[in-house]
Amino acid sequence: MRVLLIEDEPDLGAAIQRTLTQEAYIVDWVQDGSEAWGYLESQWTQYTLAIFDWLLPGLSGVELCQRLRAKNSALPILMLTAKDRPEDTAAGLDAGADDYLVKPFRKIELLARLRALQRRSPHFQPQQLQVGQLTLDYGTHNVSIANEGQAQSVLLTHKEFQLLEYFMQHPRQIVSRDQILNQLWGSEADTISNVVAALMRQLRRKLFDQGCNDAIETIYGIGYRLNLDHE
Repeated sequence: MRVLLIEDEPDLGAAIQRTLTQEAYIVDWVQDGSEAWGYLESQWTQYTLAIFDWLLPGLSGVELCQRLRAKNSALPILMLTAKDRPEDTAAGLDAGADDYLVKPFRKIELLARLRALQRRSPHFQPQQLQVGQLTLDYGTHNVSIANEGQAQSVLLTHKEFQLLEYFMQHPRQIVSRDQILNQLWGSEADTISNVVAALMRQLRRKLFDQGCNDAIETIYGIGYRLNLDHE
């Protein structure tokens, strides 16, 4: 689940990013409205949710909403603002925001509102994703492997879970290293890092230890592919 966070207050933005990352969201954090529009204009379909601050350098959150809706985007948007008058709420919703959260707010309320928006998202995911032997449960954040009639649980880190989820969403498709970097780290991706190779080794080892052998194939010079029976 990938979120675009647009918040120019460094402390608040860092706190929101940390909270969402702990909940297994992938977060692209931008602090300028004009820069954010560059993300939205070119890749809004890559996001599950967006969080806009109202007052931003460059384009405001309201202007971003209006531009996005003019492109017929259905991306769910949560607007953050210190403006708490009813007319301000109405203005934000009329601009295209799906929900409105007044600062200061508690972490529990932010997460609940995002879950509600996610259920309305055109990219809403089912409770479970199953491909071949593998079952990924979004509610419990658990992965299990069916082996000889028994289900073996696999303990994965957040990034390992996100990597396996990405492969299971694209079974038998070749996925490049750059695609994985962009999907799991977004704007923080380091193009010279070997983090993908290291994460791949960890995931393969954990799958292998539970009897899921050679699940992820390396296509040399191109990328990786999940080779499971997903019919």
